[in-house]
Amino acid sequence: MVTVGRADPRHWRLWSLPRGVAAYVLVIVVLAATVVAVTGARASVTGWEWAWFGALTVAAIVHLEAARAIERIRELDEGTPYTHLQSVWFFAAILLLPVPLQAALIAISFSHEFVRVFRGRAILHRKVFSAATVILAVAAATLVLNAFYPAAPGPFVSAADGLTGTVSVVIAGLAYRLVNYTLVIGAILAANPGKPAMRALGHLSDQLIIAGAVGLGYAVAVLAVHRPWAVPILLATVLALHLGLLLPQFRAASRTDTKTGLVDPAWWNDLAEQELERARRLDGTVGVLLLDLDHFKRVNDRYGHLAGDAVLRAVADAVKHTVRSYDLVGRFGGEEFAILLPGVEHTEVTATADRIRAAISVLSIDTTDRTGARVTVTGLTASIGAGAFPATATELSPLLLTVDDALYRAKNGGRDRTVRATALDASGSRQ
Repeated sequence: MVTVGRADPRHWRLWSLPRGVAAYVLVIVVLAATVVAVTGARASVTGWEWAWFGALTVAAIVHLEAARAIERIRELDEGTPYTHLQSVWFFAAILLLPVPLQAALIAISFSHEFVRVFRGRAILHRKVFSAATVILAVAAATLVLNAFYPAAPGPFVSAADGLTGTVSVVIAGLAYRLVNYTLVIGAILAANPGKPAMRALGHLSDQLIIAGAVGLGYAVAVLAVHRPWAVPILLATVLALHLGLLLPQFRAASRTDTKTGLVDPAWWNDLAEQELERARRLDGTVGVLLLDLDHFKRVNDRYGHLAGDAVLRAVADAVKHTVRSYDLVGRFGGEEFAILLPGVEHTEVTATADRIRAAISVLSIDTTDRTGARVTVTGLTASIGAGAFPATATELSPLLLTVDDALYRAKNGGRDRTVRATALDASGSRQ
């Protein structure tokens, strides 16, 4: 539920943002409201448009209800754009409805999502801002279609025929995505200046998902005009594709650390066991590093836990960008990380560890402290224990124990250093 305190504008988290970011959010929201007000004053809604609006609203709500669990997990990762699969219904609305009804559909969808998917626990100003960017995006797409068909007597989907119709729909889809994506990326970059820009751009697969949503939205609009009784079939198709395509993401997210995006300890162990088994079959090697940030408690004590979380994300990104793409980086809890290095020998692991320590030492992380003031965290160091299969140990558990012992020797030896694990003999004793 949304408490009275949270509904009070004076208590919104929006005001804790840097002034430039808060102003950007407010400008986008006001601009979207202005677009709705101006178009609403000129719009006349037909009976068919009210019917289509009702059908799309029901479809959007059914879609959200069916995918609640997946959508709740998908939006956990902050600092990356959220690919909203309600775009199927929003793009259908572009082709069928005037802008005020498009905006009403978006408002109902986001409100339902806020209450039912996130149970009122989402950050309110983010939801309002996201809805505003979508309203501006559908308005931009509508302008594109209006440029092609300025005197269309009915919905754009009826006028958009032949090669010109195909081109108009494609350009409208591009405008819809470009406006929404650009506005959201702008907010992410402004609010997270310390994060790599590439992370803010999200994944290429997100663009493919939106392209598919636009195509399905066009199909929904065509059926709504020419075969309205067949629209429930497409609703079932959308749900099947949504659940089928994103269920692997849902499963992966359930095994992923939400603060850093790294794999969790259980998943890391499972994959490490598989990699060691593969190395046994192929007579290969596997390096293992355990990393612990030095004096991390001082960061939390001085700046607060939100700043500490920003440091953990930055360190995770630094480690991932230092190792190879197929190396496995996991968070083992607190400020400790584990790195699996297939094909790396016992004598090579310290070189990788030292490259990681060097990458961490030059980090400069812009974040906010517990008072909301902007701060920059620098001077981070890390201690690392290093070992490898089979030179250090031939089973995962003793290998991790031995590397963990090396980590503690690095900590006790003055920190900011790498210690290579002492190899075990067949009985499990140190040589």
